Amino acid sequence: MDGQLATLVSTIALPAVLAGVFGGVLAGLLGVGGGIVIVPALYFALSLTEMDPAQVMQVSVGTSLATIIFTSLSSSFGHYRRGAIDFDLLKLWGPSILVGVVIGGVVGGLVSGFALIAVFAVVALVVAADMILRGGGEIDSPRSFSKPVWAVFGVFAGAISAMMGIGGGTVCVPLLSFLGYEIRRAVGTSAAIGFIIGLPGAITYVLTGIGNEGLPPLSLGYVNLAAAIIIIPLTVLFARVGVAIAHRIPRRALRLTFGLFLLVTSLRMFIDLFQAI
Repeated sequence: MDGQLATLVSTIALPAVLAGVFGGVLAGLLGVGGGIVIVPALYFALSLTEMDPAQVMQVSVGTSLATIIFTSLSSSFGHYRRGAIDFDLLKLWGPSILVGVVIGGVVGGLVSGFALIAVFAVVALVVAADMILRGGGEIDSPRSFSKPVWAVFGVFAGAISAMMGIGGGTVCVPLLSFLGYEIRRAVGTSAAIGFIIGLPGAITYVLTGIGNEGLPPLSLGYVNLAAAIIIIPLTVLFARVGVAIAHRIPRRALRLTFGLFLLVTSLRMFIDLFQAI
């Protein structure tokens, strides 16, 4: 066991450190929770180990969700101090997002890892195109929808986020922007939503992964504690750096940064998917 753990740590250490730093900055900058960086980084690192290839994506997603619990708290506090969180929206949207997270977490823990990669890549590509090509996000004028419509949006955002192992910003920021929210308020509110997604999402991946064979050492279900211990302190620290940047750069630059990053991530995941197939 000690030898396996040492091998695991030596393999994932550098990718985990880089994911923690860049994931933290992006969590604060874009309200994404850091999972959009952490999942691909862990996927790459764990692919180099001797663990079951079919479970690599589940462990990457589950571990990412566990780190997002802490990252979102750091990021959202920074945005809260700048008045960029809409608490009325959190109260309206929170319950339906929670339902979506449970659904997405159960599905994500049971389906093929290749299906998760496909979902991740497709959603990231669609969101990237929206953020790069569409204007807006400068004026804060939220559209009015009934509570059932908001509930549908929330279930969708929660389910996709839990399946992808992300904090919600990848889905919620462009969705809120489309619904008329100014980009910085969309980012700040999405950062807070990350906690609503991360906690139940991580618990679901722990429960669906318990008892499975072929998992790496120090795994609690589909959450790998060794990777989480490396990543969490870094994301918590660097999320504050991202928040500071988000409130200093132009809004359009913030949208383009978000979109271009997602585009690169999506293309990389498509390449991995095609190679795996």
